[in-house]
Amino acid sequence: MSQSQFHNNTLCWLNGEQCLPANATISIFDHGVLYGDGVFEGIRFYNHQPFLLNQHLARLQRSAHHIELDIPFSNEKLTETINTLCLQAEFAAGYIRLVITRGKGGLGMNPKNCHEANTFIIVAELEMMPPEASNAGISTIIAKTQRISSRALDSRTKSLNYLNNILAKQEANAANADEAILLNSQGNVAEASAENLFIVKDDCLITPPCQDGALEGITRGTLLFLADKMGIPTEIRSIPAASLLTADEVFLCGTGARIVPVRCIDEIETANCPGPIFNQLNLSYSHFVEEQTLSK
Repeated sequence: MSQSQFHNNTLCWLNGEQCLPANATISIFDHGVLYGDGVFEGIRFYNHQPFLLNQHLARLQRSAHHIELDIPFSNEKLTETINTLCLQAEFAAGYIRLVITRGKGGLGMNPKNCHEANTFIIVAELEMMPPEASNAGISTIIAKTQRISSRALDSRTKSLNYLNNILAKQEANAANADEAILLNSQGNVAEASAENLFIVKDDCLITPPCQDGALEGITRGTLLFLADKMGIPTEIRSIPAASLLTADEVFLCGTGARIVPVRCIDEIETANCPGPIFNQLNLSYSHFVEEQTLSK
């Protein structure tokens, strides 16, 4: 995103006030900056309407509760603000980043020294995957970086500390691949650096459980819901790394990336890209987005 695009198109809201991006600043002593202490949500909007906002806000509340962080604004206020910003946006479809930081607290990491959380919202255009990816697929690697155990840090908590994911993404960059797949300490698939992962085997849709290191993704949940409606069998179970290369289909999903098929893993081509189950779900997901945002 260029500097001119950033200032011309991006909308910002900080602690109850809408402001210019250049004025949207927080203290360098904020523990969100110093320690990654905070939580966030990434939300899509279409036709100036936020998509599945209630689900995102519910997950935000769960994440904040897990790290004992009080959100200064009610869900009603956040909903009102996000709706207003989406209507103001020059672009009909885009991305919303909602962030709660622990707040200013000095150099020590003790959270009790932070007395007032910061809340900010960014509304911008964002495309994480090239437009042709839904047909051509993406290249992936299996990262050497291991997913942090859910017993050490609950993967259902969407915190600001994404270093584990960033290290995997750097591996993908070094390999000239589009994305990296992380395994847990048992050698099972957790997720990609910024997306959940599905495989299809014998017409069954399979995704890893949260206990294996997967985020409880909103898009992941939506695809499981749609598959059930369509009569596609689903399973939430561990996926050994070797199963990726014997699967009939592999694809990733997330709010930022939407749904994208995997063309190859460590330069080995997958069986079908895009496969028939992916195509059915991709179409169903597009219709679901329209139902949720165009009817309002």
